[in-house]
Amino acid sequence: MEFTKNVIDETIIEKLEIKPFSSASNSVCVANMGWSVGPNTFYCTQIILDAVEKKFISEGFTPDQMPQFQVFFNSLLFDDFNILFESLPPKRRYFSAGVPGPFHGRLFPDSSLHFVHSSYALNWLSEVPPEVLDKDSPAWNQGRIHYTSAPEAVVEAYAAQFAKYMGMFLDTKAKELVEGSMMVLILPSTPDGIPHSDVPTGILFNHLGSCLVDLAKEGLVSEALVDSFNIPMYSVTPKEIRQLVERNGCFSIERMEPTDCRTNPDIPATGYSITMRFRAGLEGVITRHFGAEIINELFERFLERMDDVMPSLLSSNAQGSQITVILKRKCYN
Repeated sequence: MEFTKNVIDETIIEKLEIKPFSSASNSVCVANMGWSVGPNTFYCTQIILDAVEKKFISEGFTPDQMPQFQVFFNSLLFDDFNILFESLPPKRRYFSAGVPGPFHGRLFPDSSLHFVHSSYALNWLSEVPPEVLDKDSPAWNQGRIHYTSAPEAVVEAYAAQFAKYMGMFLDTKAKELVEGSMMVLILPSTPDGIPHSDVPTGILFNHLGSCLVDLAKEGLVSEALVDSFNIPMYSVTPKEIRQLVERNGCFSIERMEPTDCRTNPDIPATGYSITMRFRAGLEGVITRHFGAEIINELFERFLERMDDVMPSLLSSNAQGSQITVILKRKCYN
């Protein structure tokens, strides 16, 4: 996280243009897309606000000339915004508001935002690619729960679905952002040229899939349910990001930094800690498809077999399996 903080801080101070919007209003509007409940949401928001303040100071603004900050927290309609607002930092230096709705569509007026931040949200697809659920399609993903270790047709279906929704996201944010403003996007990533099954998330998805298949073999869950379950998540490559941004044409890539996906590489990961993080991220998706009855049994098996998985995780390509992308809205005047 410290490396990501430094990347964001340096790029905002060096690249942000405050003249296009500093004279129009005394407020800076920041949108956090796809918030999660927890300290990371507020920590990342504060990193951006601190860097913007430093930028204003470097441009000669005095304390009484500093803008006010308005932060919009966006999430889906069914999420509980009360949980978010109950956990807001009490000494925050910004006004806050909730904006429900999918962030791929329009949420804000034209040229109303100065910053957009999204962390580990854009990798979630709004829906599983329909081809992977079609028994007559070459992309039918029978016996697997993800595109890792799947035939190329499955990978292509996932990639096309991600490109569709990422394209929608870039199109709508281009309208909502002020020219010269910026976006900070943090996503899980697969390094260019590295098989999806060789990065940590790919290894763990394969492990989870094998646990589900075993439950089906033992009659604890329907085999048909396993065949129809696919995790709606995609780890983009740096090359794909560049292509999508270029296709949109409204943004320039100011910084794109691959990093280790682990929160703190200095703290050794354990089978238990990995299992708990994985369960926290996927339990909702699994429960909606299979019901809550299998959750404990599934992740008990997942944990029991982590000793067999850890050597692959430790030797995997963790470096580069997260990417921080900083985009600037192009100016046309």
